[in-house]
Amino acid sequence: MKVVILGGGESGVGSALLSMSKGYPTFLSDAGAIQEKFKQELIEAGIEFEENGHTESKILDAVILIKSPGIPDKVEIISKFKQQGGQVISEIEFASQFTAAKIIGITGSNGKTTTTKLIDHIMNHAALSVKMAGNIGKSFARILVEEDPEYFVLELSSFQLDDIIKFKPYISVLLNITPDHLDRYDYQFENYVHSKFRITANQTQDDLFIYNANDSAIISFLENENISAQLYGIQEIINSEGFIKVDNFSVHKSKVSIKGPHNEFNAACAIKVALHFGIEHHIIKEALASFINLPHRLEMVDSINGVSFINDSKATNVDATFYGLSAMDGPTIWVVGGTDKGNDYTVLNEQVQAKVKAIVCLGADNHKIIDHFARQVDMIAETRTAQNAVKTAFSLAVPGDVVLLSPACASFDLFNNYEDRGDQFKEAVKHLKLKVEH
Repeated sequence: MKVVILGGGESGVGSALLSMSKGYPTFLSDAGAIQEKFKQELIEAGIEFEENGHTESKILDAVILIKSPGIPDKVEIISKFKQQGGQVISEIEFASQFTAAKIIGITGSNGKTTTTKLIDHIMNHAALSVKMAGNIGKSFARILVEEDPEYFVLELSSFQLDDIIKFKPYISVLLNITPDHLDRYDYQFENYVHSKFRITANQTQDDLFIYNANDSAIISFLENENISAQLYGIQEIINSEGFIKVDNFSVHKSKVSIKGPHNEFNAACAIKVALHFGIEHHIIKEALASFINLPHRLEMVDSINGVSFINDSKATNVDATFYGLSAMDGPTIWVVGGTDKGNDYTVLNEQVQAKVKAIVCLGADNHKIIDHFARQVDMIAETRTAQNAVKTAFSLAVPGDVVLLSPACASFDLFNNYEDRGDQFKEAVKHLKLKVEH
């Protein structure tokens, strides 16, 4: 059975390595250039590959085609492969055939990475045999070449779920659904919703489906579809005393390292997973307190003369920024802007009016932000560099204020990516602090 992989990134190379290890004739093809580190791996493993174009004859004679998640279905070579009866699957589908591990799958428009990492952290703290993969770190397939643990915690994008057939998590978690990536779904939100719900499509009554019972898109879908898995909706997260309560477990939100209402929900999902596996309460509490989130997600950078600086550069859409602003307790100078993705800023009005004392735009074209918020915020400044944004924000702040970088936009107008934007913001804060203190 010849296996062809399209795409020479982490997912594709992981699939090729797993396919080769199982004895299948394997060929990898990438329409662009393959990174040197991945080429070396393919060469060392003896895997035939090509880059900068596809040779149809080498692709169309395969039985299975594993498609990297970033490649749309409408690519011509994929259409031809399907027309001749070939099976197109994702790396997630392919890898899942080679493990008996219990899989915890996490998807949603926002919060996937934080929740995935938190579940993995709790399970590791409980000394369980667990590995984290999917849309984060090493690919699922690559890990299975190296080892086969008892549990996998997988972050799953809609693109990865689109090409599953039999893939079935033991526990699936659906955090939220808000409009995103609609260009891949014919600009139909309902198509995107269906894609997210594929995470539970193959689950049975022996499996668990954890979902956001406050999300209108999720509730609407559940009202019209039959889900076979056990349903567990999370709705009321915090009681009046500030405790996160899940079943018979409770922990005060001050004892959880990640902050904000959205992260309290993410924590509740992770707690439910841990309870389902019988992890003791004191271990869950220890893990919730010791967890360190990835950078650029409401990351506390530093404090200068009583002004706190928070890096939420990963907030590249309006909904993520809504969560970021919701987490702010004090007066906020909001650093926002970048490449607009057709944003509707109306959803932010209430948070902005309640918390934001000044806006610092960090983008090449800020007119849409300025036009929308000019009547809501008295002070709006424009900047083109992270250094100027930090200096301007600090000049507008007084002790007790927070400077929040939560752009609500992509980063590609002025930065390489959201990590570059966040790193430059942090570096600017560092330089400002040295200047102020000396």
